[in-house]
Amino acid sequence: MKGIGKNIFIFLSVFSFFSLTIYSPSAAMAAAKADKAVKAAKGGKADAGPKVHAAFDVNKMGDMSDFDPANPVIPKGDTIKIALVASFSGPAALVGQIYWASVLWAAHDINKRGGILVDGKKKLIEVIQADHMSKPDQTKKICERMVLQEKVHVLWGTDGSHLMKVINEVANKYKVIAINTAALSDDLMDATNFSRYAFMSSFQTDQIGRGFAYYYAQIKKKEKKFYILCQDYMFGRAMADGFKKGLKEFYPEAEIVGEDYHKLFLTDFAPYLEKIKASGAEVIYTGDWIPDAANLLKQTRQMGIKLPFAHIFLDEPNFLHEVGVEGTNGLVQLSQYGTENPAFKNREQIKYYKTWNDLWKNKWKTAPYNSRLFEHGTGNIGSYISQTYWLLSVIERAKSTDPEKIIKVWEGDTYVYSTGKIMRMRPCDHKAIQDLHIFEFVPPEQQKVSFNIEPYYWFQGCSNAGPTFTIPAVKVLPLMDQKLDRCAGKDNWGAY
Repeated sequence: MKGIGKNIFIFLSVFSFFSLTIYSPSAAMAAAKADKAVKAAKGGKADAGPKVHAAFDVNKMGDMSDFDPANPVIPKGDTIKIALVASFSGPAALVGQIYWASVLWAAHDINKRGGILVDGKKKLIEVIQADHMSKPDQTKKICERMVLQEKVHVLWGTDGSHLMKVINEVANKYKVIAINTAALSDDLMDATNFSRYAFMSSFQTDQIGRGFAYYYAQIKKKEKKFYILCQDYMFGRAMADGFKKGLKEFYPEAEIVGEDYHKLFLTDFAPYLEKIKASGAEVIYTGDWIPDAANLLKQTRQMGIKLPFAHIFLDEPNFLHEVGVEGTNGLVQLSQYGTENPAFKNREQIKYYKTWNDLWKNKWKTAPYNSRLFEHGTGNIGSYISQTYWLLSVIERAKSTDPEKIIKVWEGDTYVYSTGKIMRMRPCDHKAIQDLHIFEFVPPEQQKVSFNIEPYYWFQGCSNAGPTFTIPAVKVLPLMDQKLDRCAGKDNWGAY
């Protein structure tokens, strides 16, 4: 029987490989590489290798010539409704606009292809703004209105793990699918907070922290003194905890010389920066996001502190250009969207990038979409777009808006981004498994190694991605809460 099972697995693997080759050649090669790597990490066990179910095929991309996030094409009729739950007012409004452009791009593309066949007929994708104003009570209120009045099929969120927690609770109460693309706290999917209707399609704080620790211990092998400065809420503290766990695991000789937490939307970082200057730190580790990340970087450089940052939100050109080449040189960015350099490795990705860049340059005239921030569809924007494509691919393959059918497809699903990056949804706790990639920032003349096609000029006024290092998934698998019944008895891949 074991021999028969093995033969069946080999057949299915070969079948899926050739199927994917027809669908997307570059993605097929990436998937085959991933299969081999994962199996090797598990000592050759067949059940470790992900069977690829779908991939983004840019050659099927619809006509994007009329896409403008400031003037969206509103679909009519019976639609698949996605509520984009984010900040569209207040200090984090820009974050909501980043999400809006990203989700709308994927929706526009699918609509231009004619939509998705679900529930027996073709339907277009409708994206609705749902402003949570960065407030938990408003988040609950707007999500319930989206579900009960607008009859949305998906809650798409969001910045702020404390806010995503509320979204997941609403999703669980009303049995609506929630996709978490940007709130990264592991606690969101632990035994206490888990909802089978929620999916964490991004990386998580534990992966991030351990990934950085692995990089400094096993790759960089230089800096040993770290100062932790994070926002004082669920996400910020989880970011710090993940890094501390990673240092204990991979770099026990390292030293944390200081640790602080600040309120959200802080404007004056001077008290914390004075402590950092006096600490003897060699690296500042932080999880701050816009606008805090921008203010922190600018004020650090204004005070003459030239220390590198270990960070995940350092791909925003607007504030990078404010501190220039010298101010950004040496920064370290951990990316979900990226892969090994060069950044543009295949024709599919180049076509996708050029389509986005040409529209930005020639069509988008309304702020903030005409700013440097939206110049390229890579980085965090690329991640949000890709996760939206993954969601829509799952719905398409489920052939239904029924949450139960969507869950059945998404649990254990493996999807390939336009970059060739492979994502696998762990069935038991709905956390995404993936390799991570760390970029060291270098001056513009060295960026051609990474941005190997024209134009790469968006970073000519600052340092950005240079040497890239892969952190294999096996080294930083997301935490699995064994108290969660669905995960009991399973290994960290989600297999028995």
